[in-house]
Amino acid sequence: MKVFPFTIPKKPKENIIVQEDITKTFFDRLHQHSEIQISHIISGKGKLVVGNTISRYSKGDTFAIGSNVPHLFQSTESPKKSHMISVFFLPNAFGHNFFDLPEMEDLTGLFEVLNFGVSIKQIEPELFKKVSKIKNTNRFFLFMNFLELLKTIATKEKELLSQKQYQKPISNNQGTRLQVIFDFVIKNFNQNITLTKVAAMAHMSPNAFCRFFKQRCNKSFFTFVTEVRVAHACQLLLDENDFSIGEIALKSGFNSISNFNKQFKAIQGLSPLKYVKSISEP
Repeated sequence: MKVFPFTIPKKPKENIIVQEDITKTFFDRLHQHSEIQISHIISGKGKLVVGNTISRYSKGDTFAIGSNVPHLFQSTESPKKSHMISVFFLPNAFGHNFFDLPEMEDLTGLFEVLNFGVSIKQIEPELFKKVSKIKNTNRFFLFMNFLELLKTIATKEKELLSQKQYQKPISNNQGTRLQVIFDFVIKNFNQNITLTKVAAMAHMSPNAFCRFFKQRCNKSFFTFVTEVRVAHACQLLLDENDFSIGEIALKSGFNSISNFNKQFKAIQGLSPLKYVKSISEP
């Protein structure tokens, strides 16, 4: 099944799509769609890939992802189900000039920044629960609550998730190749990953694959692999388990503690121990 591009299922004349996912794992294949996506995590945690960047998500997080921005949510294995409420809409769903009206000036600049994907701070979960509750009852009140949600997002502090702005859809051929590679790395980051193997998966020579990945992700393939490994290490460090630094390094795909510490500090700016301390401090 090709997940590039992905089509959001919707009913006829449905301009605001509200989707509630309560499942063991979210849709964990790299994909993109024309609809802007706003998602709030009610429960669950895992890795989030947006564009060319690896992040983490957990309970209470809110993300807004622009049109055609490649992304995936990978849930951490847990006996408990993950729960996410998402709102999808096309930028021109209400007319090409709707968001240019003077009454919409509070949203100025919002949609442009969403092309990078953003994490939004301090969003009240009640806004999403309200939208989900009325999604099938009253379109007018759904629209009003949707506008309230957009205005709230526009006024909140935001953090960019991607280093690269995405506005154009990736072709099916390119998307399929990237999806295969991303899927392989996300599931096998703790193993030895060779350039020869991933290049063969993409049906390219190693040199051609390196150019292909760098041009589309704005970073080298092995930089991406290291970021996935460090993101997993961050999860383990914050999960309050009894793993030693050496065990966390091994479980994250690093073959030595020294290399783990070096790569971790290069990406996070802190050593693993200082990272934990910085998170735990009030």
